Amino acid sequence: MAENQRTAPPVKDPAQGAVLRPGRAADPLPSTAPNPAQPATPSAMPASVRPEPSSKEDSPDESPVSRSGDGPADSEASGQEEIAGDDVEQTLALSRQRQLRLMLRQCDRVLLMDFDQLAMADWPDNYTLAAARRRRDLWLFSALLAALVFLSGLTGLVPAWVAGTGFGAFVIILLLGIPSVRRIYTASPSYLDVVMKRQRMLRDARAHAAHLEGSDGLIWQCARMADFNPALKNTRFSNLLRLSEQRALARNLNRRDHVRMYLIYLLEAEKAYDRVQKAFFEGNQRAIDRGWQGVAAEPEPRA
Repeated sequence: MAENQRTAPPVKDPAQGAVLRPGRAADPLPSTAPNPAQPATPSAMPASVRPEPSSKEDSPDESPVSRSGDGPADSEASGQEEIAGDDVEQTLALSRQRQLRLMLRQCDRVLLMDFDQLAMADWPDNYTLAAARRRRDLWLFSALLAALVFLSGLTGLVPAWVAGTGFGAFVIILLLGIPSVRRIYTASPSYLDVVMKRQRMLRDARAHAAHLEGSDGLIWQCARMADFNPALKNTRFSNLLRLSEQRALARNLNRRDHVRMYLIYLLEAEKAYDRVQKAFFEGNQRAIDRGWQGVAAEPEPRA
C-alpha cells in the first residue's frame, strides 16, 4: 500500500478529497457498528431499555418534594386520617355522654332521699321495748290480783274491808292504764306506745320508699352506675334489686333492717350519682373546648 501511495502522482484537482501523505498512518474512521465487547452507553440505547437509577440519590431529576415524601397527596391522606380519627373520637364521646345523661335521668330521684326518715334515729330499741313489756305485765298482774281479792270478799272468803281495799286498788290500777292519767305519774312510755311508735315510723319509711321508687323502680336503675361505685355490686343488695325491678320493694320493707339496707344502698347510689355527674360535666366541657357542638349538652329552654 505504501508502494501505491509512493507511485501515485499527486492530484491537483481541488475538488478531489484529501490524500494521505506518504509515511503517515491513516486516521481511523468512526465506526457506526456496535462493538459487542463494549457495554452499550445510555446515548446509544433506546429510551425504552435505558436503565433506571438504582436509588433516589442516583436520579438527578427527582425533586426535593418527592424525595422527602411530603407531597400534596401525602398531606391530603394524612389530613383525611386526622379527620377520620377525630370523627371516631367524637362519636365515642357522644355515645358516652348519652349513657351518662341516661344514668342521671333514671337515678335523679335519689336526690329526693330523706335521710332522717329512712334512718329512723328515734326508733325504740329492744331494751325500751322489754322494759315497757315488763311494766305492762306488772300492771296486768296487779289488776288481776286486786280483782281476785275483791271477788273473794263477795264470796265471804276474806273480810269485807279487805274486799273493799281490793276493789279500790283495782280501780286505781285501771286508771293507771289510761295514757292521760299515766303521764301524770310517769314519763316512761307504755308497751302499746312503743309498739305504735315503731309501726308508725316503719309505715312512714315505707311510704317514703314508695315515693322514691315510683312506678318504674329506682335502685335497680341505679345499678348501672356500679362502674362508678363498686359497692353497688355487693351481693347483699341482690334481693332489694330484684324487688325493685318487680315494683314490689316498698310493701316488702317489713323490718327496720330492710329499711336500713335500703338506706345504705341509696347512700352508695348517691355517691355514684355525684361521680357520674362530675364525669358528665367534664365530658361536656371537653366537647365545648374541642368544638363538638353535637356532643355538648344544650341548656334546657326556660319557661
